[in-house]
Amino acid sequence: MILVITKYITIRWKYMIQMTLIQIDNYGPWTVTPRPRTESDLQILQAELFADVQRLIAAKKGLVFFTRFDNLLAVTNGLNEEDHMRIQRSIRNRYPITISMGVGAAETAHEAQRLATIALQKEGGAQSSGRKEILAINNLIEDPEDSFVQAAHIDINSVTETLTDIESAFDTSFMVNKAQHYLMTKLREKGALLFFIGGDNFMSPCNGLSEEDITQILKEIYEEIGIGLKAGIGRADNMEDAAYMADIGLEIIRAGNNKDWIHVIEEL
Repeated sequence: MILVITKYITIRWKYMIQMTLIQIDNYGPWTVTPRPRTESDLQILQAELFADVQRLIAAKKGLVFFTRFDNLLAVTNGLNEEDHMRIQRSIRNRYPITISMGVGAAETAHEAQRLATIALQKEGGAQSSGRKEILAINNLIEDPEDSFVQAAHIDINSVTETLTDIESAFDTSFMVNKAQHYLMTKLREKGALLFFIGGDNFMSPCNGLSEEDITQILKEIYEEIGIGLKAGIGRADNMEDAAYMADIGLEIIRAGNNKDWIHVIEEL
């Protein structure tokens, strides 16, 4: 059942979000051994790896974000230890590289990815030839009842009319990146993360933020740099469903000519 809610939600603060850090093993040295590899081939490998890992994690209702490409971050509520190991085996069987993973769960996305990162760092450096296909788990969400994801799909208002059809492609990208920088800075301060997902769209795993928190951030950015934003917010026990409901919330705002800052949809 899906319940459409616009305000006065009681957020389940005690529930947790699970994050997985996916890191290519010894990638830097590999790219220049025995000699520097062709850049186009490296870009293709990174893009295909991202797509493959996305498919494997999406099969369990998770979602992957590319960050630096040799490092990926994923929201993995619903994935257990064996699920992670199966993904590692699949990549090992089909790629010239292997991946290691760190997993952490916490009340906020920033803390969860921090725990995942620390767990993996303890097993050796990213360019260590002795670290291969490590699965380092700080903690997992054991009880499905403890799993909760709040996701905000954030979009720039009327970007086609104000930027895409007027400014050059690079200058439009510059403004989108500027909005991302401001959003990332403000959300990170409150324990949330932000990822670019294409076009003028961003996705934020933002457990722990209230509707008032998110609205205030969007208003502050409009006042500071003049970029209008809106956010559909979804809440569920996994990232796929939370993101989908955030998408629906965003479409409802668009249908109302971007008059609202946010719209919330929560799964019951």
